[in-house]
Amino acid sequence: MAKLVSKVYGDALFSLAKEEDRLDETWEEVRNLSLALKENKEFTGIMTHPDMTQEKGLALLEEAFGGRLSDIMMGFLQVLVRKGRFSEVLSVLDYFEKETKEFKRIGVVYVTTPAELTGTQKSGIEEKLIQTSGYQSLEMNYTIDERLLGGIRIRIGDRVVDNSIQTKLEEMTRSLSKVRV
Repeated sequence: MAKLVSKVYGDALFSLAKEEDRLDETWEEVRNLSLALKENKEFTGIMTHPDMTQEKGLALLEEAFGGRLSDIMMGFLQVLVRKGRFSEVLSVLDYFEKETKEFKRIGVVYVTTPAELTGTQKSGIEEKLIQTSGYQSLEMNYTIDERLLGGIRIRIGDRVVDNSIQTKLEEMTRSLSKVRV
């Protein structure tokens, strides 16, 4: 249900921002608002408290964000309050951000290696991924996992390329366990 709510409201915000030709500004606001809400979890707790009425919620929104957010963003937050969906605000903002990145052809990449990569290696990986993925730019996220032993694991969206020694050993173990002697 939460994914459906995120999609419905996220698509509505995305469509409105595109229609108003304010996608970049709205995206910046979404990132800032998301960061502010994550840093101030008490605000979401107050907004979603069972004793919070719609009128109080709208007044609190105005007090907290009035004059600081665009009309598009304030209207969006007010709709979430009126529909009783403010508890989903972060997932809706995340959905909007994913849709915007997809629209702008920005790929989010997670690269896992057993050791730190050099700048040249990182540049080579990014260059190869841009050539093969169809994205115009990439948001690279590097992590180190010594359990991989060697090789590399790359995830872009729902696609995974796993060329790690750990995975190859696990595959060999599964294959060998099927062998009957």
